[in-house]
Amino acid sequence: MAVKADFHMHSNFSGDSEALMEEMVQKALSLGLTHICITEHYDPDYVYLPGKEGMFELNTDSYLYELLKLREKYKGKISVGFGVELGLQPHLKRPLAIYSKAYDFDFIIGSSHICNHKDPYYPAFFENRSEDDAHREYFESVLECVKTLPCFDVYGHLDYVVRYGPSKDLHYSYAKHSDILDDILRALIENEKGIELNTGAFRSGLSQPNPSADIIRRYRELGGEIITVGSDAHTASQIASDFDKACDILKTCGFRYYCIFQSRMPEYFKL
Repeated sequence: MAVKADFHMHSNFSGDSEALMEEMVQKALSLGLTHICITEHYDPDYVYLPGKEGMFELNTDSYLYELLKLREKYKGKISVGFGVELGLQPHLKRPLAIYSKAYDFDFIIGSSHICNHKDPYYPAFFENRSEDDAHREYFESVLECVKTLPCFDVYGHLDYVVRYGPSKDLHYSYAKHSDILDDILRALIENEKGIELNTGAFRSGLSQPNPSADIIRRYRELGGEIITVGSDAHTASQIASDFDKACDILKTCGFRYYCIFQSRMPEYFKL
């Protein structure tokens, strides 16, 4: 396996996972990974369903305490990064900026889980309109976040909205939204931000990663260089899933390396 770093995973400190962090570390070791980064959810002002209130309000101190214990225990065997996946919304610019500087994170993913107070995870986001229109609204929101919020290192699963549409990615393409997607990619590059290749899309039934290979290729064509690989694992068994596909896609899109982050700085590893 050419990619030996999984930089997107969630343990039971995230509200949508029950995996123990040490199980994640042990599984990564067994797969021959050299670097992982735990990226727990921190999604303030999330739109909760009844009974799910507070599931993404991360107890960062407890999370960090557990991570530091494991980092020391497995020192010399695997590098365990301290990361977070921030749920970006434009009106959260100040609180997210404060939070991102309050801890010595190695890596911060910025993700759009909420678009105009709605989560595309739920079918209501797509009701009474075409999937193209729903995708367009989501990408407009992403562009606003990229231009408004500087407190992240890479943008996570850039076309996350496609995972949950009625037809998944059957009728979706970069070409349909190339104007706004190019604006997003140019803004990321101008602000020295990267993207990730998220293989969790395959587990969700997509034929492409998030974002699609055409978007990854276009990011590289426009001069983008920073790209991480993440499984978006919520169980130990999902770690490094489809990383063989990720390597092939990166090479096809013009990359000869992938990135890890330490102390918010990218490091480059040859594929």
